[in-house]
Amino acid sequence: MMTEQSILEQKLSQIFNAIKNDPANAVYTAQKIEPLYAAAATAKILLIGQAPGKKAQATKRCWNDQSGVRLRKWMGVTTAEFYDSTSIAILPADFYYPGKGKHGDLPPRRGFAAKWHPQLLKLMPNIQLSLLIGSYAQHEYLELPKTVALTEVVHNYQNYLPKYFPLVHPSPLNGGWLKRNPWFEEKVVPTLKKRVRQILNEKD
Repeated sequence: MMTEQSILEQKLSQIFNAIKNDPANAVYTAQKIEPLYAAAATAKILLIGQAPGKKAQATKRCWNDQSGVRLRKWMGVTTAEFYDSTSIAILPADFYYPGKGKHGDLPPRRGFAAKWHPQLLKLMPNIQLSLLIGSYAQHEYLELPKTVALTEVVHNYQNYLPKYFPLVHPSPLNGGWLKRNPWFEEKVVPTLKKRVRQILNEKD
């Protein structure tokens, strides 16, 4: 007899195949590129970012770049902890590398997260905290007016707790933002580390 967890994992696997077979992703599937994300029925923390970078897609590992190194430092987790999908799930706003633009990678495709995220989230009932990394994730989940700046959202992160924790994207391109806003690493990051560690250390 299948357990509730095994049923959820089976459904997660079915969604993975559905994403690959979606006509909207045919150009990727034809190149044998699989959707890049991590989801498990037991996950407690969810990372919602933009879309996989070129290196991440090539290596089939989310956040496998300098942005990921900085993000793990902010969270206060080891590489092994970060990639343990039984505890930490990763759902980008698009599961495929969108290509290069004039100022960094192209944005995730519109409607992708709205189509697939709800289906996956239903199968991860233990999520306690969702990190909204960057403006795309924040506008997708917080339904913010377009006029609201990321700095304002991140500075007022406590307004979105305990469910969401908005963060600036850890990209090296945001080094200037971090210098202009020292309060982020002085006050926000320590709070993030503490909350992440509390959740990961909780016994089931």
